[in-house]
Amino acid sequence: MKKTEDSLKILGRKIVNGLNPSDRLLADSSFTRMLVRILKTPYSFNFPFDSIDAISRLYAPDSSFRIFTWELAIDENIIRQHGAIQMKTNDGSLKLFPLIDKSDNITGIKDTIANNRAWVGAVYYRILMNKSDNYKVYTLLGFDEYNIRSNRKFIELLHFENDEPIFGGDYFDFTADTSRKISAARHVMEFKKDAGPRLTFDNDMNMIIMEHLVSESNEPKKLWTLVGDGDYEGFKWSDGKWKYIPKVFN
Repeated sequence: MKKTEDSLKILGRKIVNGLNPSDRLLADSSFTRMLVRILKTPYSFNFPFDSIDAISRLYAPDSSFRIFTWELAIDENIIRQHGAIQMKTNDGSLKLFPLIDKSDNITGIKDTIANNRAWVGAVYYRILMNKSDNYKVYTLLGFDEYNIRSNRKFIELLHFENDEPIFGGDYFDFTADTSRKISAARHVMEFKKDAGPRLTFDNDMNMIIMEHLVSESNEPKKLWTLVGDGDYEGFKWSDGKWKYIPKVFN
């Protein structure tokens, strides 16, 4: 497995640094096939693949699954996210859910609830776990190098129904926002390409905090003009939902 990991590491870097789209596509295809093949090794769930620096690998806090995600840039305007969820199994066999990025075909990104084959693609950098009713709810913080003008960050929700992954859900409470009484299946931040607003989980405060966005040109509907203004809003988990807090620091 270590030998295969070394090969995956090389292919992963080619996905990111390939000189042209055909090189990156070929590396991505080879990487995917090789990863699936090595994951078929019994008890591969316990092998960390931690030297593959071109992809994200996150274990759920309860170690029930792990999620691989990575990005493939076709050109400046066409970015695809790829990934898979590997479940932990008692007998060490492989149970894998491919993540199929359908972002370009989804009309209402904020409201869509779908399975792994209609995934709103992102590269995840943090995973949290909470409980709502009888479900474990996993919250994923992710990044999408969206297009030539803007990037996106997500607060994505994941739970399992009948042992199948479901992305999105009614786990946000915006009642503290007098201008927005609607719910959402996920939270989306879209912002100017070279801006870097924070979206993170603060362990000390036990909450998600995110930088408030404003338009540089006073055109808030043009999302590619949004930048962070140094103020913070956030979400606190309470009564089975992420409750919106309009101002974190006074």
